[in-house]
Amino acid sequence: MGNLVVFENISLDGVTQDPTGDEGFSRADWRAVLSSADQAAWGKMILDDALGAEALLFGRRSYEFFAGRYPSRTGALADRINGLPKYVVSSTLTNPDWHDSTVLRGDVVASVAALKQEIAGELRLYGSTRLAHTLLAHDLVDEVRLAIFPIVMGAGARLFDPAGDQRKLELADTQRVGDGLMHLTYRTPARS
Repeated sequence: MGNLVVFENISLDGVTQDPTGDEGFSRADWRAVLSSADQAAWGKMILDDALGAEALLFGRRSYEFFAGRYPSRTGALADRINGLPKYVVSSTLTNPDWHDSTVLRGDVVASVAALKQEIAGELRLYGSTRLAHTLLAHDLVDEVRLAIFPIVMGAGARLFDPAGDQRKLELADTQRVGDGLMHLTYRTPARS
């Protein structure tokens, strides 16, 4: 059985929405606040994370974001992302054209639970905050990894829905990334 790991870039005040500035919500790419050394450290952290994944899981919007960029990119991270099996939860996407992509239709919870049974290793969810809300609410997430950017957004979508149920997570690791970022890893408590 695989482990589902949610990985999010997140602001100090908990916002996950539009860290690249491509959606028009954020004024700029959050990496712009980082020094070049911090950007390089963040890039290495992302590559290391992708190297630990056996497959990727996306909601439709995040899938379209990644699929619109990664097939034309080169380098170690692009090679890894492009080479992994990709699963997208969508009721509207019909013919994904990104290499090795599969659409999961129907009941999201049942589909992802079945996928976790098929994957040996880590199933990585990048972005896809709304999908993460659903998976967290149904206890399908095994680990949450947060790359905390030194920026305060004030508003925007958050990983932890303020109206959602209280969640207990256990701190598993902290890592300083460069001079300006923190990488926190939380695990869901063992289920009895």
